[in-house]
Amino acid sequence: MPPNPADLRHEYEGPALLEKDAALDPFDQFARWFGEAVDAGLYEPTAMTLATADAGGRPSARVVLLKGYDRRGFVFYTNYESRKGREMAENPRVALLFFWDRLHRQIRIEGTVERTGAAEADAYFASRPYGARIGAWASAQSREIAGREELEQRVRALREQYPESVPRPPHWGGYRVVPVRFEFWQGRSDRLHDRLAYEKQGEGWRRYRLAP
Repeated sequence: MPPNPADLRHEYEGPALLEKDAALDPFDQFARWFGEAVDAGLYEPTAMTLATADAGGRPSARVVLLKGYDRRGFVFYTNYESRKGREMAENPRVALLFFWDRLHRQIRIEGTVERTGAAEADAYFASRPYGARIGAWASAQSREIAGREELEQRVRALREQYPESVPRPPHWGGYRVVPVRFEFWQGRSDRLHDRLAYEKQGEGWRRYRLAP
């Protein structure tokens, strides 16, 4: 018999997240927690769930990797013609979720998405391994294909076409999520978790506590 999910229970014993210790600015708080996630040796601390919705409001979610952040927002890269790319073109409102289980932490970010500039996308694409650059050309992401062999044939042809230098495909580039809301969640015992939210107000941020 498969395990019963209701029987799989863990206690959360994270440190307190109190107003007196938290940063007043959510980007500073993110930098603090992200640094601690990296220092903890998590396998993929940059992994974040990206939630999108199409023009009709039908949602979808998938995991992408954070490739940069500053006070302008949070950057990832993908195929513009993928399902997420098409949905973001229809509806720019998105959400991100980081979940760092070993630290008993989540960060939720809500905002709007915009494309990065071409120069920024070119610079990141040039930093990718050769195989990943070929893969960006080979994959018609989210489109139906006949089988694995179709993809592998495409890769072989592209390796012959681009044996060394691989230009960035016109259908591939970066997106920046511009936040209007953050929530920092710290797991605590007895499910009495700490939740601090930050909402954009003018040029600043309003910080407040949420019930667990």
